[in-house]
Amino acid sequence: MPAKTGDTNQTLMQKDPLGEALIEYLKLGNDSNIVVHSDISEDDIIPVSYLFREFDQMPDIEKRALSMCKGKTLDVGAGAGPHALWLQKNGINTTAIDTSQGAVKTMLERGVNDAENIDIKALKDRKYDTILLLMNGIGIAGKLTYIPKFLKHLNSLLNENGQVIIESTDIKYMFMEDDGSMWVDANKKYYGEVKYQMQYNDTKGEKFDWLFIDFNTLSDFAKKNGFKSELIVEGENHEYIAQLIKI
Repeated sequence: MPAKTGDTNQTLMQKDPLGEALIEYLKLGNDSNIVVHSDISEDDIIPVSYLFREFDQMPDIEKRALSMCKGKTLDVGAGAGPHALWLQKNGINTTAIDTSQGAVKTMLERGVNDAENIDIKALKDRKYDTILLLMNGIGIAGKLTYIPKFLKHLNSLLNENGQVIIESTDIKYMFMEDDGSMWVDANKKYYGEVKYQMQYNDTKGEKFDWLFIDFNTLSDFAKKNGFKSELIVEGENHEYIAQLIKI
């Protein structure tokens, strides 16, 4: 079954280290690592097998977020499809999207019923009851200044009383000094803005902007853009799940 393709494929990533890693693991069982380079810390290493995790292997806050999904659901940045597979298994009508063509191919081969190669920013004329942004999915916004436009777009994709379930992390702890003061890069307007680049073996993707946002800041923006917000749960490593409800 071919991957469904959106109208704006030219905006999607041309080099696809994530997709290569997922397909090699699916076909060959090759559990190598994806390396994530960033401008604020040392490289982050992601075992490819982690992206294929079952529900019982997921962090508790991730399980909580999945349990909140209802109605027609959009799983954004779905990767290898672990969330979409669990949702459809539990009777939730789910569409999974990803900008990685390899990820979409992987999801379809794993049994995800509806997987599309499209950027959420290009979606229009659709309505959902739940939009799911796990694994720091709100980071897709890129920069804090883009959050109002991004939230308005999410609002346009929701049915009345629809919800957005968001996972993010307050990375302020990365800049804290022993005396409690906070060091930040003067060239950045917000400490949660990061520049990332993914690599798998010799394949490097393009550099891209990513955003980590603290809940209070997210809540302020949500209120101004048609949502009421609630902090659902916080994890041990400053990560949290938030629910935005369309009003």
